[in-house]
Amino acid sequence: MPRVNTNFNDRTVEYEQLLNNFKQLLKKNNLKFTIQREVILETLYNSDEHLTPEGLHHLIQEKVPDLKTGIATVYRTLSLLEESNVVTSLSFGAQGKKYELGAKEHHDHLICTICGQITEFVDNEIERRQHAITDELGFTMSDHSMQIYGICKECQTN
Repeated sequence: MPRVNTNFNDRTVEYEQLLNNFKQLLKKNNLKFTIQREVILETLYNSDEHLTPEGLHHLIQEKVPDLKTGIATVYRTLSLLEESNVVTSLSFGAQGKKYELGAKEHHDHLICTICGQITEFVDNEIERRQHAITDELGFTMSDHSMQIYGICKECQTN
């Protein structure tokens, strides 16, 4: 049976480098660097969760209650970060999107359709098979994601 890794505490990009890239991205898009935008990036960097824009906004308000960060700023910043592949999102249809930092090592997701829990995993055999299939078909893969929907262990027991 393939070994599945579900530990993703290590970041593949250091925060200072990520922050510098973010500043360059803002400058390139003629946008100002603000403390609100930095706190959004820092909160995403330090989170091991998949956050909705509202959840991210709530975390920021808890973390820095004196900092006035509007939900519109969170949405605009997430959109810019996603377009630039700094963050990635998982879509939940009418429930919206959840975001995570894109600088983590590649992984796939198990998504519970009852409670919404997301479990990250890496399976080297799945990765090997994907590359073998693309090679066999003469396809050059630039990226991929896998999301498996079902019912988590906790919801199955309830």
